[in-house]
Amino acid sequence: MRLKLLAAICLLPLAACGKHGSAPVTEGVTDAMIAAAPEGEWLTYGRDLAEQRFSPLTLINDANVGQLGLAWSHDLETARGQEATPLMHDGVLYVSTAWSMVKAFDAKTGALKWEYDPKVPRETLVRACCDAVNRGVALYGDKVYVGTLDGRLVALDQKTGKVAFEKVVVPNQKDYTITGAPRVAKGKILIGAGGSEYKARGYLAAYDAQTGDELWKFHTVPGNPADGFENKAMEAAAKTWGNSKWWELGGGGTVWDSITYDPATNLVYFGTGNAEPWNPAANGREGDSLYTSSIVAVDADTGEYKWHFQETPEDRWDFDSDAQITAADLDVNGQKRRVVLHAPKNGYFYMLDAKSGQFISAGAFAPQTWTTGIDPKTGRPQINPEAKYEKTGKPFLSVPGAGGAHSWQPMSFSQKTGLVYIPANLAAMPYAAAKDWKPSDIGFQTGMDGALVAAPADKAAREGAKAATTGALIAWDPVKQKEAWRVTFTGPWNGGTLSTAGNLVFQGNADGVFAAYSADKGAKLWSFPTQTGVIAAPMTYTVDGEQYVAVMAGWGGVWDVATGVVARKSAGHYNISRLLVFKLGAKGALPAMKDLNQLPLDPPPFTGKPEQVAAGADKFARYCSVCHGDAALPGTLNPDLRRSQYIFAAEGIRSVVIDGVLMHGDNPKGMVSFKSALSPDDVENIRQYLIKRANEDKALGEK
Repeated sequence: MRLKLLAAICLLPLAACGKHGSAPVTEGVTDAMIAAAPEGEWLTYGRDLAEQRFSPLTLINDANVGQLGLAWSHDLETARGQEATPLMHDGVLYVSTAWSMVKAFDAKTGALKWEYDPKVPRETLVRACCDAVNRGVALYGDKVYVGTLDGRLVALDQKTGKVAFEKVVVPNQKDYTITGAPRVAKGKILIGAGGSEYKARGYLAAYDAQTGDELWKFHTVPGNPADGFENKAMEAAAKTWGNSKWWELGGGGTVWDSITYDPATNLVYFGTGNAEPWNPAANGREGDSLYTSSIVAVDADTGEYKWHFQETPEDRWDFDSDAQITAADLDVNGQKRRVVLHAPKNGYFYMLDAKSGQFISAGAFAPQTWTTGIDPKTGRPQINPEAKYEKTGKPFLSVPGAGGAHSWQPMSFSQKTGLVYIPANLAAMPYAAAKDWKPSDIGFQTGMDGALVAAPADKAAREGAKAATTGALIAWDPVKQKEAWRVTFTGPWNGGTLSTAGNLVFQGNADGVFAAYSADKGAKLWSFPTQTGVIAAPMTYTVDGEQYVAVMAGWGGVWDVATGVVARKSAGHYNISRLLVFKLGAKGALPAMKDLNQLPLDPPPFTGKPEQVAAGADKFARYCSVCHGDAALPGTLNPDLRRSQYIFAAEGIRSVVIDGVLMHGDNPKGMVSFKSALSPDDVENIRQYLIKRANEDKALGEK
């Protein structure tokens, strides 16, 4: 009888049968400390569990911020994008860098206390959609936690950096990566993974903080129905994918950022990524494709589904909902409500009830063409028929594009002004469905025709695209769903924001400037030249009665590696990765900038055939452009293949693309072999395409 009862219990949703795990810690960084952090400390990614990124500190304020100067800085050895928010506890600053490295500094002096390198294989880049970035660590008890790019959860001793445990936590090390910062909830480490452009099935999982053992896992898309469903939520979701075999490509919906634990509801809210492939016709996908591009809420103790709100049904534009999720108590229609605030890629700002997920309101914080509006009762977007490019058979120019009107760069909410400060991207992207698309063993699996919509070798067209691509810092009233003020930038992909009780908003930008603005009116009060683009979000802390502001500098991420002609619209600087720390009255200075040496654009003459160029353009767009830029127009991080020595000879480029000569050696470049997807003839076609592109751009006057 007892066995029958136990079996019946385990027929409940699988998530509810998870392990209990170790008891929450009572020493070091505790749950209570994270929930109500000392004013001068920054103990979790968004400072508080609500992810508001608001500091109550006022020693630096709108009256004296002009006296801010560089207290200390530390140059990093990882010249990739830097996206982390430092954490500070007990006078020690903890930060992760590109390639998932972790460093601990004396928060006052900048003295390096210890450093840890997980030695991520450089060839991991082939499955990392958006650079070798890492957004931060978590603190709990006496440990520091980091997720590594190759899919490990690592716990380090806070005092020494010594490894306490490490476990591979991704389903496989072919389709998944980890770039997000772990979060802590009641003795559990919460983290998901990236991979929605590959063959990944999204999930959020909880791990025991002391052992790393998995306690529960909630999948964001259903698996193969033939295997049965883990719970009723997956069974319901399966009805929204049409007759496609979505599970054969994973389905997507990855939780690569945006995890918020709310003690007020005991729920974990998290955002999910795009459906995979982007192009629904590539595998016959029909319907909303739950729970992709959604906010999902689960019970923090068990991982059991509680509610969801889908922001972008039928997502075919890569409109992830992985932007940071903020919880707040606001007066809405004369009543105090616990709400969830969200500004995802799709250009709308959402307010939802935190307990039930009920839609309250939405407003467009950025221009958009993919909808004709939002239903005011349900919050469901009314999709522009022209945006369904796989049905029209025509390219569609969407605003926003796949970079998003707001991506991962964190926004902040000021408890003083009631405003949210959003780093917005004002940019378009063309979409076109590939014909007769087939999946492959390597590279993006999006079902798109990148060659058809690649930037043309036309100077006027390029200048027009650059002129239409901008960015802004937008102060948004979440109750009125209305813009309060904005600061306009040269281009998109600017840094996350920090707001403080000193009536300040701090933000770095892609132009290489770190600045402070008045939180109420947006007046620029102070700035500092960083010598490189800033995409990370700042934080602030106190030591010995002095307030400091810290930010990671280092240009990179998906905007740099993949967007081609507009990549350098934002950042005219190359990457100089640094940690910068400021305080009042400091007089520090950065070393003089060095000249960026670049090989001349001096390609061999084009002797190929038009059909080679067409075939090479198709293969380049699918397998190469994500790292080396649309139409072979690169950003600042990865090699400019138009200038490469390897395009001068067929055997040279084959040695890289087929033989993988740059994958290993004393200085591995991370360039893996593509022999499983590309034949020698394909590689020669790519070479001819690159030669043609290089000669075209030289004729346009590029040097």
